[in-house]
Amino acid sequence: MGVALGFVVPPMLVTQSEDVELLGEQLRILFYIVAGVTSVLLVLILFFFQAGPPLPPSPAQATIKASENEGFFISVKRLSTNWAYVLLLLSYGVNIAVFYAISTLLNQVVQKVFPSSRDAGHIGLVIVLAGMLGSVVCGVVLDSTGRFKETTLAVYALSLVGMVVYTYSFFTGLIWVVYLASAVLGFFMTGYLPVGFEFAAELTYPEPEGTSAGLLNAAVQLFGILFTMFYGWVFERADHLWANIAMCLALLIGTVMTACIKNDLRRQAAQKNPLDRAIAVSTIGTPIDQVGDDMIKA
Repeated sequence: MGVALGFVVPPMLVTQSEDVELLGEQLRILFYIVAGVTSVLLVLILFFFQAGPPLPPSPAQATIKASENEGFFISVKRLSTNWAYVLLLLSYGVNIAVFYAISTLLNQVVQKVFPSSRDAGHIGLVIVLAGMLGSVVCGVVLDSTGRFKETTLAVYALSLVGMVVYTYSFFTGLIWVVYLASAVLGFFMTGYLPVGFEFAAELTYPEPEGTSAGLLNAAVQLFGILFTMFYGWVFERADHLWANIAMCLALLIGTVMTACIKNDLRRQAAQKNPLDRAIAVSTIGTPIDQVGDDMIKA
C-alpha cells in the first residue's frame, strides 16, 4: 500500500513547473512527509513489535530457532553452497528488479507514448493494487496445494507473459489497454514476492528464514539498481520497445533458472518427520540456548 501511495501522492504534491524554486519547495514538503511517517513507524517498531512468539509455532520453527545460535556468517556460507537457493536468489532478483525498473521509469515511458496524459501515477497504482491481490491469491494457492516449485514457476512464467502484453499495449494507442495490461503484469509480478520468500524457506530449511529472506532482499536491491540503469540507458538510446524487450528477455532467463531449481521441500519434510516433532515438543518451556546443541545433534 505504501508503494501504491508512492505512485499517487507525489504527482499531487509536486506539480509540473519550470520554476526550480517552486519545485524544490514542493519536493522538500514531500520528503518531510515521508521522513515524518517513517519516523513514526520506527518508534512503533522499537516499542511494540515482538521479535517472535514466546514459543515456536511449529516443529520446523523450533529447529530453526535452535540453529540460530550458530551465527549469521556460518548460515550464509551454507546458503552459498545450496545451488537450488542460489538459482532462486538470481531468478528472484531478476523478477523484482524488472518490476523496479518499470516502476521507476513508468512516467517517462507513458509520457512518451501519451504526451498529454497524466496517467502514469494511476497506472502505477493499478500495478500495485493488482499485485496486492495477486499476493493474496498466490498465498492461498500455496497453502491449499503445497506445490511450491510449480506455483513459483507458473507465477514467474505468467509474469513473463504479463510483460509481453504490457510491451504490446503501448502500441494499441489506447490508454485503457495499458491499464489492463499493467494490472495483469502487477498481479503476477508482485504476486511473486510471497511465493519466492516461501520457496526460499522450503529450500533452505533449517537455516533461519530471516537470513534467506534478507539475502533475497539484498539481491533485489543490487539487481534493481543495475536493471533500472540499464532500462533507462536502452530507453534513452533506442526506444521503450527495446527497453521492454530487454526486460522480457531477462524474465525469460529467470523462468529458465526457476525451472532448473531442484524441488527440495525440506521444511515440509521436517513437519512430517516424527523425530522433529519429538525434538520440538521437548523444547517447550526450556530456554532455547540450553537445548540448541542437543537438537542440532539429534
